[in-house]
Formats: sequence, structure tokens, C-alpha cells
Amino acid sequence: MRVPRKKLVTRWFWTAAAATVFAGAATLLLAATRDNRVYAAQEKDAARTAAGDQSTSLNDQTDLNVTVYNSNIALIRDVRQLSLPGGAFRLKFMDIAATVNPATVHFRSLTDPDKLGVIEQNYEYDLLEPAKLLHKYVGREVTLVRAYQDNGTTKREEIKATLLSDNNGPVWKIGNDIVTGMFAESYRFPEVPPNLYDRPTLLMSLENSGPRKQQIEASYLANNLSWNADYVLTVTRDEKNADLDGWVTLVNNSGTAFHNAKLQLVAGDLNRVRDLPMNGRMEMNVPMAAKAAPQFQQENFSEYHLYTLGRKTSVEDKESKQISLLEGTGVPVTKLFVVNGQNYYFRNAQAPGAPIKDPVMVYYKFRNEEKAGLGMPVPAGNVRVYQKDSRGGILFAGEDRIDHTPKDEDVSIHIGNAFDVVAERKQTDYKRIDTHTWEMEYEITIRNHKDGPITVQVNEPIGGSWEMLSSTYKFTKTAAFAAQFNVPVAKDGTAVLKYRVRVS
Repeated sequence: MRVPRKKLVTRWFWTAAAATVFAGAATLLLAATRDNRVYAAQEKDAARTAAGDQSTSLNDQTDLNVTVYNSNIALIRDVRQLSLPGGAFRLKFMDIAATVNPATVHFRSLTDPDKLGVIEQNYEYDLLEPAKLLHKYVGREVTLVRAYQDNGTTKREEIKATLLSDNNGPVWKIGNDIVTGMFAESYRFPEVPPNLYDRPTLLMSLENSGPRKQQIEASYLANNLSWNADYVLTVTRDEKNADLDGWVTLVNNSGTAFHNAKLQLVAGDLNRVRDLPMNGRMEMNVPMAAKAAPQFQQENFSEYHLYTLGRKTSVEDKESKQISLLEGTGVPVTKLFVVNGQNYYFRNAQAPGAPIKDPVMVYYKFRNEEKAGLGMPVPAGNVRVYQKDSRGGILFAGEDRIDHTPKDEDVSIHIGNAFDVVAERKQTDYKRIDTHTWEMEYEITIRNHKDGPITVQVNEPIGGSWEMLSSTYKFTKTAAFAAQFNVPVAKDGTAVLKYRVRVS
């Protein structure tokens, strides 16, 4: 049996609070009537405007170029083939990145630039959402759908209701009743209002005095597109050579996908102006993979380096994509053991009665040169080092981050500290010669427990004006304040570096 409309409404919404709501019904009805008239007029104007709008989507796209900088921005150049009316009109340019910076949009005709001009442009980002859709229907009729039980069977009723208000909850007019606190399983709307958009849209007012069919280009900067370089250095068992594989990791969080795009990457330190906050709506582990030929062509660009992918590619929204950047085979490497003294060793007494233990840092060093199979300017990134064990298995040996490295420059990768090499230091003499002059003597003992001989580089930050009086190993003055010693240590052997220095 169908429940009468009046009884159904009463069954749904009658509460103790109804009397209070009904007391204000006359006022609400007057306001609703006034809002209905205003809203209807606005909707008619919007509908008339929308009816004359031209629109373009990805279906019109003929070319797409995405240039990504390593500072979390990208330059998008979107070329489309359009059929445009003459005179003044509005164009909805859809399917742009949701993170577009509207101040950077540049729109032009490639067919006849002098005949197509931009009068005004707006970035519409009031996107379609359930809460916004409901709010836009204040003063209009909506269909309410609600489930109820009838003799153990779930049934659904549809009720036509006018939304009077949507402030801190909806207020409805159903028949002659004003209703609040209701629950509906769903709402049904006859259409999407013209001032809500299902995707980010540029709305442009244009003036066309040229041909009807034109090829146009819209370019803009968008945030939340980024790339970084990652490298895998696989060192041979004898630690004489290595293979270097470089990868580009491209991350797209711009809110839109880019299909069949020409991809370019810019490496370098780009200076950018920090935008002030705006009031209102306008606020804006690398896998080990099979070797492949490099896919990027490199060229100089201003004070940066530009890497162009030799084929088109697609990047979905919320996607991370990896592309091979470079490959070097049989790159000569040198393994370094380094002990760095600290400035405070020369100013304070440390651990009296016991020597100070220094970490022995381990580096792999190679030159980025063409004869080593490299020679391409290498973007900054993380380098992960692997090495084969005695059974031929590949094991992780450490990682480091390198800076942008031009060709014919050295790359040093710190992989960790040596396990089997121990360095201890102590000060063996301290003598004041006069008011401004001292003599000091140091002793650094290095013990090598490895299966072969090594050479340890010892760097001493002496400071001041100094003169080396004696040393057991030859030194090099590497800076005004520093001396460097190369100390060979035999297998299971010990070497002692002693030096005496006069400091003013």
C-alpha cells in the first residue's frame, strides 16, 4: 500500500523541534521566494553565457610538451586545433593541470597570432563536489531518495523538496512543511550548475578577426611535477672498475595526466621568487634493471643542462615513472680510505690517558669522462653502490648524494666507514716558544686488518700560520690551514704517522 505523501513527510521529519521551525516558516518562505527569483535570474544569465561558450578538451590536442625542472615545477605547452567563431566569444580551455599558476598562462594563435587576441582570462577551480553541488541548489528543487522498511522489505521513496538553506545543515520545504534534521540516502539533481566545473578550466574571452580554423598554444607553469636522478654503481669484486646506470624518476602530482608528451628535463639551480599568500580564492629505491641505451639527448641551456627524451611518453596523475638516463660500463674506480682530523683536536685536551679514535671513511672515486664511457653532465642525485660477493651475488654497499657534476670532473661517493681499519691519534708534545708561537707533535697510528695492503689519506686542519718541522711521511699543503699525508699500511700491518709543527 502506498503511503500518502502528507503522512510520509510527517513520518520522516516530525520532531519535537518542529514547532520552533514552523514558527519561522513565514519568514523562510519569503526569503526563499526572494532567493528563488534572484537565483533563477542568475541561472538564466549563466545559461545564456554558457550557451555561447566554445570549449576545447584533450580531443583537440595535437601536440604536448612537458618540461620539468628539478624545483617542483613544470612548463606545459599544449597545442590544439580549434574551430573558432569570428568576433568576441568565450573559450573554455579544459583538461589543464589542477596546479596551474594562472599568472603564468600565455595563450596565442600559431596560425595567425595578430588576429586572435585575449581580452580576459579566468581560472575556474570551483570543482564539482557533493557538498558544493548541494550548496549551489539553494532555492531550487531537488529529489530526495530515502529507504524505509515495509513489512520486512526495503523500499525507496522519492520526494520533491526545495532547498531553502544550506548553512550548518540543509533546510527543506516539502509541500507546506519546513523540515530540518532529515536524512536522505541520496539526492538527485536535474543538472550541473554552469558555475561548477568537473575539472580545472581556463575561461578566456577572445577576439578573433582571423580564420575560423586555427592552431593555438597555451603554455603555463604548474606545480607538483618533479624529477630527480638516481644512480646505481655496481663495483667489481677487485674494486678496480664499475658499471654506472643512471635513472630519471618523474613524479606527477599535478592533478592531471599527460599523454603522448614530449618530455624535457632541466637540471640546475633555478632562482625563483617566493609568492606572497593571496587573499581569497586564488591561493594557489632504484631497481637493478637490465642495461639499456641512454634515451636522453643532452644540451646546454642558459646556465643549466637540458635533457630531451628521444621519444614521446605518458605520465598519469599520481604516477611515478622511471626512465633510463645514462649507462657507463667498465668505469675505472679508485677506493679511498680517509681520516679527517678535527679542528678541536688542536685546541682542547681530548680523553686524557687514551688515544682518540678517528673513523676511517671509505670512498669510491671516478672521473666523469668520455673515455670511461660517461662524459654527459650528471644531474645531482642519490648514488647507491652495489658489489658482488664471493658467490657472485649483488649486495648493497652504501649510498651517497652527489651534486651536479659537469663532464671531466671527479665524483666521490662516501659509502661508509671501514670495519677492519683503525686509526688512533694522540698529542705527544706541546711547547710554547714565545708569546705567539707554539710547537706541537702528533702521532697517528693506523692498523690494517684487511687481506691486502691499503693507503690511508690523512687530512690535518692545523690552522694559523704553520711550518712543518718533521714528519715520518711526505706531506702536501692542501690549503692554507691544512696538510695531507698518504700513509701506506701493509696487510695485517701497522703504520705510525708522526709529525711536528710550529704554529703562530
